[in-house]
Amino acid sequence: MNGLKSFVLIVGMTALLVALGSYLYGNTGVVLALGVGLFLNGVSYFFSDSIVLAMYRARVVDQAQAPELYAIVANLTQRAGLPLPRIAIIPDETPNAFATGRNPEHAVVAVTEGIMRVLNRAELEAVIAHELGHVKNRDILIGSLAAVLAQAIMFISHMALWFSPRDDEGRSNPIAGLLIYILGPIAAMMLQMALSRSREYMADSYSAHLTGRPDMLASALQRLAGYNAEVPMRNAEPATAHMMIVNPLAGGGFFSLFSTHPPMAKRIERLNAMPVEAR
Repeated sequence: MNGLKSFVLIVGMTALLVALGSYLYGNTGVVLALGVGLFLNGVSYFFSDSIVLAMYRARVVDQAQAPELYAIVANLTQRAGLPLPRIAIIPDETPNAFATGRNPEHAVVAVTEGIMRVLNRAELEAVIAHELGHVKNRDILIGSLAAVLAQAIMFISHMALWFSPRDDEGRSNPIAGLLIYILGPIAAMMLQMALSRSREYMADSYSAHLTGRPDMLASALQRLAGYNAEVPMRNAEPATAHMMIVNPLAGGGFFSLFSTHPPMAKRIERLNAMPVEAR
């Protein structure tokens, strides 16, 4: 089912990219957008980890540079039966984390500097286990593909504001351009949301099983949500928000309907209902 959902998501985002190209530039736009979509899918498969890490200015570290973080990741991957991923640190004080890469053999687990200061060791282990859940379930490829395609959709949507669609007589239609500018990113976000919410629940459950401490993940999520609501990440992008363990973007109320993450209260409630099995 996850494989089918992943396929539908990528096809849907590529179709949206092609539709925007067609509406803005006609047949030429279809060919151009389809070519861009296929190119981005290929680039994303091989280089999505590097692209996303560069977006957040993350640096890959080794055991000597981050011994405690390295020990946590190494211990959990051994317990999970996974290859040791690369470890990256994001220079941002807002606590958050994500995983990326095309498969478990090419995975990267990235954390912000802030998360290592805010969480205690048990909470940080629970967060890392959550990210390894995405690696184990192969969510990282689909998340990375979606991030790059969403970025392309948002770029084309922004272009519509400056290069308005034209009618059959060649007249500019600024209202249509404004609608594409507003609705294009929302459509991309809703496609991401359709898949990422269920995968967050799965990764939460995986963390609870791997560490035996669902209470520690619940505590970590509570803290992370509070920090991100008060001080959102400086370089957070809507295209990559779904990859983070908590939504890095500001906004509540109406905008929460378009969140790529499940309601935080629901996630914490589910975790608190799970038994603690300290290891």
